[in-house]
Amino acid sequence: MSHWSDTLPVPSGQRRDQVPRDHSIYPQLLEITLHLRQAMREHFVQLMSRQGLSLEERRHTQAICEKEALLSCLICRMINLLQSEAASDLELQVPLPSEDSRGDVKYGQRDQLSGQPDPVPQLSDCEAAFVSRDLSNRGIDISVFYQSSFQDYNAYQKDKYHKDKNTLGFINLGTSENKLCMDLMTERLQERDMNCIEDALLQYPDWRGQPFLREEVARFLTYYCRAPTRLDPENVVVLNGCCSVFSALAMVLCDPGEAFLVPAPFYGGFAFSSRLYAKVELIPVYLESEVTVTNTQPFQLTVGKLEEALLEARLEGKKVRGLVLINPQNPVGDIYSPDSLMKYLEFAKRYNLHVIIDEIYMLSVFDESITFHSVLSMKSLPDRNRTHVIWGTSKDFGISGFRFGALYTHNKEVVSAVSAFGYLHSISGIVQHKLCQLLHNTEWIDKVYLPTNCYRLREAHKYITAKLKALEIPFHNSSSGLYVWINLKKYLDPCTFEEERLLYCRFLDNKLLLSRGKAYMCKEPGWFCLIFADELPRLKLAMHRFCDVLQEQKEALIVKQLEDAMRE
Repeated sequence: MSHWSDTLPVPSGQRRDQVPRDHSIYPQLLEITLHLRQAMREHFVQLMSRQGLSLEERRHTQAICEKEALLSCLICRMINLLQSEAASDLELQVPLPSEDSRGDVKYGQRDQLSGQPDPVPQLSDCEAAFVSRDLSNRGIDISVFYQSSFQDYNAYQKDKYHKDKNTLGFINLGTSENKLCMDLMTERLQERDMNCIEDALLQYPDWRGQPFLREEVARFLTYYCRAPTRLDPENVVVLNGCCSVFSALAMVLCDPGEAFLVPAPFYGGFAFSSRLYAKVELIPVYLESEVTVTNTQPFQLTVGKLEEALLEARLEGKKVRGLVLINPQNPVGDIYSPDSLMKYLEFAKRYNLHVIIDEIYMLSVFDESITFHSVLSMKSLPDRNRTHVIWGTSKDFGISGFRFGALYTHNKEVVSAVSAFGYLHSISGIVQHKLCQLLHNTEWIDKVYLPTNCYRLREAHKYITAKLKALEIPFHNSSSGLYVWINLKKYLDPCTFEEERLLYCRFLDNKLLLSRGKAYMCKEPGWFCLIFADELPRLKLAMHRFCDVLQEQKEALIVKQLEDAMRE
């Protein structure tokens, strides 16, 4: 098979093997590509620097900006390849032409750029990755994937709101963290039984997790999941977070390019986790908000939808290895009934699929009339060897910084394979001791923590839903989780994912971080996830910013409608 470079042209009348080494085509192509990139950027700068743009023109400008980013990425990839070839042929590095200094990027809207050249090119993190000669293509993809996934979260981390030190900082209602019981957790973690330093805790642990912690996790899940028989500590693997567990499962259950089915909308972190190492595709099983004869509830998952998604995937030549379920569901907040859960498990057995069930919100059910049923509570499973349960303390106990996630599976081969990831993703011995003590004290959990946590979640949910009702914003009513799934379609004109993104950017510009539906693979534009598990003063300030943005958006839509009417 010919190497791809064999397709490059050679000077007329000259055989390929006669091209002199000092006249390699790679440096020439590299120089041309760099000049092309510079000319393209100057063109976009001219388009972007116009003043006094109308709302419609601003939307057009935003589209231009996106096209620039796409073209820049493609050309930077060419530069990366050509630089590598040029360096290997001539042992030289062609310098980048000087570029115009770049204005700060403000969530997709650039400030006007100065026309003064910089002596050193100022590249964005994304561009630097593409131009880098140090990264592999895989490294480039990971770097760009990380930047695109966490750019706004990183901005929040650098500029967090603080009631005394930074009142103008970001308020984060987009990351699912429970901040309602920090006082209880701080007090509990400072008690005497938490403070233990032994030689064994300062050394390398059992990669599956320390035996004392795995035993406590098995006891804890037996009790709170209402398992019919005592769960086996040998079936427990402990890693640094539920996403680490999910990523490890994706690695050991799938080969690269294979897939899982996932009801959508679903937690976007799974898409990042499955792609980072395993290169496993998550195929959305799209759920609709509209109630119909067959769709008796909003965002209802049925076996028919699973069958349809599986058939379509197979027709496209994709190999589906499993089904991923989140129960209670994230971001919708629904809880699967035992009957529904059994139907999904039977569907998976029928097609020899693994089932991964994430139950990380199982103790965050704040409606006292609703009962959560864990898959571990079932007396018999359709395929116990292909059913794998994930749980952690990040949401139910509000200690996401502990980075703890546990896998429970009856499959000893899966236990063995996932345990290998403890070599890279284990938890410190000190933290494992604290977690063991925390989970062991069920009296404190039952009498102090859970009643307080459920009460505070319920009150915060009441506050936020009352605000949404006052604003006449539809939302999906739920009884669990830390979030409300809200419908902002009426603020989009037209109702597209592009307009959804622009509204998301308006929130960012007002230092409010939310999560938009696209990040959850939602089929319908206009849905947002709003986290309410925060202390009331910060929540009130966040909602004040929220209302300001919606008022601005409403006014902008009125202006647009007037402009459209005048054109007609």
